[in-house]
Amino acid sequence: MGRGEAAAVYKKILVSYAYVAIWIFLSFTVIVFNKYILDRKMYNWPFPISLTMIHMGFCSFIAFFLVRVFKMVEPLNMTRELFMSSVVPIGALYSLSLWLSNSAYIYLSVSFIQMLKALMPVAVYSTGVMLKKDSFDSKTMTNMVGISVGVAIAAYGEAKFNVFGVLLQLGAVVVEAIRLVMIQILLTSKGITLNPISTLYYVAPCCFVFLSIPWALVEYPVLQATSTFQVDFVVFGLNSLAAFALNLAVFLLVGKTSALTMNVAGVVKDWLLIAFSWSVIMDRVTPINLMGYAVAFIGVCFYNHAKLQALKAKEAQKQLQSPAVDEEVGLLEKKLERLEETTTIPLPPQKNNSGS
Repeated sequence: MGRGEAAAVYKKILVSYAYVAIWIFLSFTVIVFNKYILDRKMYNWPFPISLTMIHMGFCSFIAFFLVRVFKMVEPLNMTRELFMSSVVPIGALYSLSLWLSNSAYIYLSVSFIQMLKALMPVAVYSTGVMLKKDSFDSKTMTNMVGISVGVAIAAYGEAKFNVFGVLLQLGAVVVEAIRLVMIQILLTSKGITLNPISTLYYVAPCCFVFLSIPWALVEYPVLQATSTFQVDFVVFGLNSLAAFALNLAVFLLVGKTSALTMNVAGVVKDWLLIAFSWSVIMDRVTPINLMGYAVAFIGVCFYNHAKLQALKAKEAQKQLQSPAVDEEVGLLEKKLERLEETTTIPLPPQKNNSGS
């Protein structure tokens, strides 16, 4: 490898690490920022539906300008039938997932929420098997059981265990898993791929509309009664900007690396959040917490490793099949050439123009 090639490789590695670092920082920022706003002991604005609607409204506005005005992303040829049958259900699930997950920050610590989120592979795999988008595998299921046991140990050791908060977070995990599988069923299977900007352009307005229903029934009367509240444009503006920047970071990270890289980076981010929650926010993290999460962490690592091996095997299979397909096409072309050489096409009889 020459110096130029080596420099190009090192540059690519550094760029990939830069994207990973940006994504971790923004994801970290959004989680801590949401906790700060919603927690009664901090900013004390416990209105998760309102906060989520602010995010969705801001993201819808920016995504519209990026797609329609600046033409950064080409809009899809989205028919009304496709939008209603595919995008709207995903928007409904996404709005419910965000509502539940943001609500959990009122009742649970950041560290414990990250531990509960380790159940996401379990929920996605189980949902995929039930909806027949994934095949049952005993080794994978054993791994899922190991992750579940680790999270159960972490929950047992939680110092500030709140049943309602746990139910909210577990509900968010289940709904998010269903959403991810439904994306495969409703969009990917139809050949439709949405990057984060396109997703926000189509899905964020749906989320805003769906969230407005529980907001009008649950939070609006309370906000109306709290006449002393004034919107802090600095806090909520920066929070919304961070949420939108996170979606851009996802677009860059997945586009320049892979979804698996984001999963691995997510594991690093979770440990950083647990450390931050313990050292800065002063949340109590017990040894049983850490032991349980370590068990779940090992299970998640095995899961990501298995996915990586499956991707490598699939890629190797494609490379093995490619020469065979090329050879078969070549033989077929030779047969066609021989057929053309040996086949004669009879000419139609000529008319006699002598007048007889």
